[in-house]
Amino acid sequence: QFFARRWMHNVDLILTLTGGLSAALVFGYLTQRLGLSPIVGYLLAGIVVGPHTPGFVADRHLAEQLAEIGVILLMYSVGMEFSMKDLLQLKWVSLIGGPLGIVAVIGLSLAVGQLMGWNTLQSISIGAVVSLASTMVLSHLLIDRGELHSQHGRAMIGITLVDDLVFVILVVLLPTLATVNTDGISDIALAFGKALLIL
Repeated sequence: QFFARRWMHNVDLILTLTGGLSAALVFGYLTQRLGLSPIVGYLLAGIVVGPHTPGFVADRHLAEQLAEIGVILLMYSVGMEFSMKDLLQLKWVSLIGGPLGIVAVIGLSLAVGQLMGWNTLQSISIGAVVSLASTMVLSHLLIDRGELHSQHGRAMIGITLVDDLVFVILVVLLPTLATVNTDGISDIALAFGKALLIL
């Protein structure tokens, strides 16, 4: 029984890898031929092998584990591409541009939330999620265009790296805001301190 379970696990792993990578290869090639980024094809491939479309369905649990490994490797490759010296040269663009963009989008989300009937926390949460750009996706797009080490490319990456750091703070703060009470200021201050400690 143990060996049967191990065999089934190995089969699921192989099917998930081959199915997912084959779909990514096909859709990545097609979107590139259409003049789009292969990332669009990879997203389409994920939809095709996902549980919400007919046909082959990859093992969702295994796919999530593999995706986490992929994210770690992508972040590592992003780190290999940049030096702290380059990023520090753009510190004011990054430190002002990143938070300013997040605040602007959250403000817009609050305005939309008023029209849609969302509460304040829902509006802030949606605005925070929408405002955060993906450093990995952006760096891949810049590499494809040969603009990674251009001035605007470095500025964009600097802004998204600051966004990543702000995201850590938001992840810690949002649950606290959801359960805030009369002593809310001290709770928020404690959560903010934890976020800074993590950073």
